[in-house]
Amino acid sequence: MSNLLYTVAVILVILWAIGFFAYSAGSIIHILLVIAIIAILFRLIKGREI
Repeated sequence: MSNLLYTVAVILVILWAIGFFAYSAGSIIHILLVIAIIAILFRLIKGREI
């Protein structure tokens, strides 16, 4: 589950970077960035559980 969460976060960050440089996606891309950062922070705080 955490690997899936991390993968989604990385994809969202990549999409944000594309949208930021293209500047055509509007404010929705920044919402995706916030979601991605929250997901990454959640994974860092939770740590690795086997």
